[in-house]
Amino acid sequence: MKLFNSDIMQKSTVYLTGAGPGDAKLITVKALELIKRADCVIYDYLANPDLLKFAGEKCKVIYVGKKGSAHTLPQAKINRLLVSSAKKYKTVVRLKGGDPFIFGRGAEEAVFLKKHKINFEIVPGVTSAIAVPAYAGIPLTARAHNSSVGFITGHEDPGKEKSNIDWQALARGLGTLVFLMGVGNLASITKKLITAGKDKSTPVAVIRWGTTTEQKTIVGNLGNIAGLVKKNKIKPPAITVVGEVVGLRKELSWFEKKPLLGKRVVVTRARHQASILSEKLGELGADVVESPAINIVSLKADGAVEKALLGEKYDWVFFTSQNGVYEFAEILDRIKKDTRLLSQVKICAIGSETAKSLNKIGIKPDYVPNRFYAEEIIKHFESARFRNLRALILRAKKARDVLPQGLRDAGMLVKIIDLYDTCIDEEAKSLVKKAFGEKVDWVTFTSSSTVENFIKLLGNDYRKKLIKVKLASIGPITSQALRRFGLKPHAEAKVYTIDGLIEAIVKSRGKG
Repeated sequence: MKLFNSDIMQKSTVYLTGAGPGDAKLITVKALELIKRADCVIYDYLANPDLLKFAGEKCKVIYVGKKGSAHTLPQAKINRLLVSSAKKYKTVVRLKGGDPFIFGRGAEEAVFLKKHKINFEIVPGVTSAIAVPAYAGIPLTARAHNSSVGFITGHEDPGKEKSNIDWQALARGLGTLVFLMGVGNLASITKKLITAGKDKSTPVAVIRWGTTTEQKTIVGNLGNIAGLVKKNKIKPPAITVVGEVVGLRKELSWFEKKPLLGKRVVVTRARHQASILSEKLGELGADVVESPAINIVSLKADGAVEKALLGEKYDWVFFTSQNGVYEFAEILDRIKKDTRLLSQVKICAIGSETAKSLNKIGIKPDYVPNRFYAEEIIKHFESARFRNLRALILRAKKARDVLPQGLRDAGMLVKIIDLYDTCIDEEAKSLVKKAFGEKVDWVTFTSSSTVENFIKLLGNDYRKKLIKVKLASIGPITSQALRRFGLKPHAEAKVYTIDGLIEAIVKSRGKG
C-alpha cells in the first residue's frame, strides 16, 4: 500500500520564517535548522544578518530589505522572486524580521505563492511586539494594571482610502497599546488617542532597535512623548508602548543596565578561539566585531614529539598555551597515540586556561603558577631539587625565550619543540578595515602576537586610527608589546584569563 505521495518529498518549499526581533539568539530552533539546510535565503532589513553565517557555503543569499522609503525591491517583485526561487531551489527560506504574520506582509506573500501553486510553510517568530517591551523592562500585561493588550500598526497602507483603526475603541477598550512602525507618525498617533479620550498623562515608552546592542528607550506620556522623541532624535525602527505598565520599567529595566551595552569591541583573537571571548562580551551587551589578527598554523611536529616522548626521557613537559594543547592533541591523533605518552612525566601548564584545555584531553597538570607567565614558572623551578632534571617545552615558534633560558639558568636540561606558528589571518585586512569603518570603543589583545599583527594590519597610521579607542590587554607581557608601539593599555587583566580581561574592561568604564 502506498502511504504517501513521493511528489510531496520532491517539491520545492518556501518557508515564510520569522527571524525574531533583532537579537540573533531569539531565533527559533526550527528557523535555525531551516537556515542551515536552505538552498536560498531571502532576507529583510530587520532580520539580523548574523543569522546568515549559519547558511551553507553553497546557499544563495539575497537581500530584499525595505528601510523607510528606500526599497531594494518593491513587494510585487519580492513576490515574483519567491516564485522564481522556488522553481530553482528546493528549500527557500524567506527570512522576515519578527513574525511573518505580525505586520510583516507574510500573508500577502503566502497568498501569492498559493496562487502560483508553490508549496509554502509558515514558521512563526518571536515578534518584536512582545520581545522589545520585555527587553525594555515593560510587561504588556500585569494583574494590577491591565488585562488586555492590542497590537496596532503605526504605518497603515498608504493606498487605503481611509484608516480602519477605531481610535475611540482603542482609547476606551484596551489596557496596553503597542504600535509598530509608528515613530514617524507619533505626533499624529498621540493626538488621535488624546482626542479619543485617552488621558494625556498616560505613560508612553518608545524603544528603538529593541533587543539589540543599540537599544534605547525614551519614556514620557501622551502629552510630551512626541517632543521627547524628536529631541532625542529617535528614528525607525522603533516600537511605542502606551499604558500604565510602562511605569513598571523603573523596577524591571534589565537589558539597558548591561555594563557594556552599545560598546563596540573588536576581538583580535585567533578565529577558532574568538567565539568564547565574543560570547562573554556579548552577554554583557557589547557589539562584538571579530577581526582575528592571527592564524594558527601547525608545524606538523609529529615526528619530533613522538621521538621525544617515546625515545627520550623527560621529567617535566611544559605547555605554554591553549593552542599548544590543541596542537598536541592533534598530533596524538595523527600518530595514533594517546595521553599515556605522558604517563611517566610531570606536567606544567602556564595558566588556568591552558590547564583547562589539558583537562579536556584527560591530563591533569602537576603545577600551574598563581600568576600566568613564564617568570613565575621560573621562580618555582629555581629550587635545587629540579637541578639536572630534563624539561621538554611544547610551544609556539615565536614564543619568548624567557622560559627556556630561565630553566637552563636554574640547572635544568631543556629541549624545545615548536608545535605551531602564528601568522596574519588572510581575511584579516578586510575585516579590520570593515571594523574601523564605524566607531570602535575597545580593541582586545590576548597575546603579543595579536598586538604585533594587528598593528601591521592597521598600517603606518595605526596611532591615528587608535587615538580614540581604548585598548585592553590580557596581561603584562601583552601590555609590554603595546608599549613597544607607543600605545597605552587602558585596561589590563589582573588574572591573565579571558574572564580577567573582561573584568578589567568592565571595571575601567568611565575612567579616562
